[in-house]
Amino acid sequence: MSRLTAKDFHPEVLKLFHEYVHGGISRREFLDGAGKFAVGGMTATGILAALSPKFAEAQVVKPDDARIVGKFVEIPSPNGYGKVRGYLVTPAKPVGKLPLVLVVHENRGLNPHIEDMARRVALDNFIAFAPDALFPLGGYPGNEEAAVAKFRELDQTKTREDFVAAAEWLAKQPEGNGKLGVVGFCYGGAMSHFLATRIPTLNAAVPYYGAAPAVDQAVKVKAPILAHYADLKNDERTTSTWPPYEAALKAAGAKVEGFIYAGTQHGFNNDTTPRFDDAAAKLSWQRTIAFFNANLR
Repeated sequence: MSRLTAKDFHPEVLKLFHEYVHGGISRREFLDGAGKFAVGGMTATGILAALSPKFAEAQVVKPDDARIVGKFVEIPSPNGYGKVRGYLVTPAKPVGKLPLVLVVHENRGLNPHIEDMARRVALDNFIAFAPDALFPLGGYPGNEEAAVAKFRELDQTKTREDFVAAAEWLAKQPEGNGKLGVVGFCYGGAMSHFLATRIPTLNAAVPYYGAAPAVDQAVKVKAPILAHYADLKNDERTTSTWPPYEAALKAAGAKVEGFIYAGTQHGFNNDTTPRFDDAAAKLSWQRTIAFFNANLR
């Protein structure tokens, strides 16, 4: 059976799913709306199942891959929730001091897909650390719907401080070269933007389809930024925040480059769902790794 893509779903269903995964509507509201587009024997529940992540099927780097070493660590966060837990992944046979990359998840906490992304970063010869914002509430609960609900309970002021603590801790790791980058997806994309305004020693930031900060925050950015966004017509709420912020960054003298990928959906880099776009994901990831290599080595 061929893999489903965004083209297999009515655009209104994709909009409903976007609202659902971001907590804008309930499961019942999604099912009621999607039911209007159920055809060919597929029910609304079937549509939701088809759009939901398939972690095992999409896994690229297994946790026990001999080329990497992964472990969970806990670090202090005195200005946040007190403690951060995250997934630290290093190449199994590092040569010299390596650059450091913070990997920031979507609004579901540290799920299997983001763990896999951290392992992919490590395979490109970086030290990767992926914190779990849900750790203070028990961690990623094992299913996406519960994770989104948990995520809404977080005090984002404390959570932002947790990510600042994680970034500052990672930058000081003795195996690293002291150069720190961040890559984040959706919520993590917005967090990547935030960290660029908050940490003046950050060396590179790569937000994927993350809402940009207010334009007056651009003057705080010292790190080069490479931004990836979905097609405006498919992700207007997020992508529309980028052009004015990009202009503000350039006016402030920041080194910045942004790409909007035609025809893509929000989440196009996430290969666990049908919103995944193979061509855009490959191109954006090539650009991301090249950007990190240029700015962190």
